[in-house]
Amino acid sequence: MERRSAKHCNPGDHWLDDASRGSLEGFGTRDIGFFELCAKFDSIEIWVDPRPNDQLVLVWLLDLLRPYKEITTKLSLLHTDDHVADYAPESVAKWKLPAFKVTDNHLAIASRAWQAYRAETPEPCFDLLMTDLMILPRLRSAFIALLEELPDSVTGLGATEMDILDFVNDGHTDPRRVTEARWMRDVLEEGEARDALLELGAHSAPAVLLGDPAFNNEDRYFGRSEWKVTLTELGRSIFSREDDMWRHNQIYRWWGGTELTNDKLWRWDRDSRSLIAPA
Repeated sequence: MERRSAKHCNPGDHWLDDASRGSLEGFGTRDIGFFELCAKFDSIEIWVDPRPNDQLVLVWLLDLLRPYKEITTKLSLLHTDDHVADYAPESVAKWKLPAFKVTDNHLAIASRAWQAYRAETPEPCFDLLMTDLMILPRLRSAFIALLEELPDSVTGLGATEMDILDFVNDGHTDPRRVTEARWMRDVLEEGEARDALLELGAHSAPAVLLGDPAFNNEDRYFGRSEWKVTLTELGRSIFSREDDMWRHNQIYRWWGGTELTNDKLWRWDRDSRSLIAPA
């Protein structure tokens, strides 16, 4: 987020490397730092999409800016009902959305939410649901959706992973079609959904078979070998909620700041919408 320097020597190193060339016309340089750029504006609108990851970006950004009163007093929030990037700029310019000035309450809730997501356990995120979050109206549903991606209390898989098994159970065998299951909940990005599918097939006791074992997962996913995704017997049992993925395999992954292992396996009970601590 800082001004470009000698250490930003590779594409993508600087925070503006992926910005479109026309988006900063009139500011003279693409080497500017984030806070320096903010200082150039009299007012700043933050357009907030509804997806869980967008809500995480929002609370991260507000937490980052919280110490800078000279910037936060310029901020307004506009909450959208859809993914703005899916629309042409000319169309978005015609939208009439209410703007809400950012207050100290916005900043306090955002900081609490971001620190909760970075915590060593999911408990602060669950506790956050007991708080009045209406000042950030999409935050509660976002955190519920994120908690649902924790290992399920019965199957051990997150909600999107179960949707992936559902797609395979319905007869879809092409990996790109299978990973479109992520759209059911819109929590995981495309790459994350692909990784989830590959992981389901990579364990010693896999939930899915990924095709010709002579090729690695990347070859199979990108079509360099024959691919046909199918459920294993374990996968069918998990899909029927009759078995637990981690009774047969080792888990190691991160959920926010929480390290998940077989010994430290936080779970989510989808029926009671409650958090289950490791046994």
